[in-house]
Amino acid sequence: MQEPSSPGLSAPTPVEFRELMGRFATGVSVMTTVHDGTPHAMTANAVTSVSLDPLLVLVSVERRTVMAERVTASGVFALSFLAASQQELSNRFADPDRPLDERQFAGLATTAMATGAPVLTDGLGWLDCEVWAIHDGGDHLLVLGEVVAMAAGTEVDPLVFYRGGYRRLDAE
Repeated sequence: MQEPSSPGLSAPTPVEFRELMGRFATGVSVMTTVHDGTPHAMTANAVTSVSLDPLLVLVSVERRTVMAERVTASGVFALSFLAASQQELSNRFADPDRPLDERQFAGLATTAMATGAPVLTDGLGWLDCEVWAIHDGGDHLLVLGEVVAMAAGTEVDPLVFYRGGYRRLDAE
């Protein structure tokens, strides 16, 4: 194991930071929004709960993406939490060459929620949010959303991302 950083050592590089953060297992979700009647989605795994009063969730969105532009303009978003069987959806919404309009959702079961943002109905559950605040996060925006509606989905294993790939939880 590498020795921890200390004074006199060189500062960590972005590549080293990304590799180390990849050792932190995360769930996988699809973030959606709708702006001017056009839905948009992206895969998101930098997601965390923030507060119970009010109910707040945080999503980190890369600044130069279409999602950053659209969620800022719309002021709403939803998160659909993916099951282990939904890896294809994670790949679909992470693909930079996918259509950036309603064609992203072709063949998928979705439902528009209170905010108008679509949710994927076959996952672990979903949150529907109004943007509470957006903060600078370097090359990302830290989007805080107030939860206005939510529902649990199926009781199955989650889709987990670890060290650059998908993983399954071991059986109990």
